[in-house]
Amino acid sequence: MRDGIQNAIIESAVLTRADHNLLSAWLHIDYGGSGQGFGGYSLYIPKSFTHHTLESVAGHFIFRVLEIADVEEWSKLKGKTIRAHVENGLVEGIGHIVRDDWFFPADDFKRFADAEDVSAGKK
Repeated sequence: MRDGIQNAIIESAVLTRADHNLLSAWLHIDYGGSGQGFGGYSLYIPKSFTHHTLESVAGHFIFRVLEIADVEEWSKLKGKTIRAHVENGLVEGIGHIVRDDWFFPADDFKRFADAEDVSAGKK
């Protein structure tokens, strides 16, 4: 592909944790006869990495949903079986269908907000 500005059509968009179990996003673009990928940046580093920090609630939410459903791409979520923790008619959390692995966003995001308060000297 030649350098410079090119018109392109997005053929697909993928959120994935396939590459080294890091959250990343890809756009597959078509220039009209040829195509290429754009993305691949690490958007979230999971807890299994020693240098993990919760810096992105969006990245954490997306990654944990992929992890709970045991898929590598967002497009593969449809049809997956999970467990739902319902309280007062609301789904408060989701869990892996077999493993004891639960995701309660309100709890995780509260810890994130509390950690930010501490680092900003608010507590």
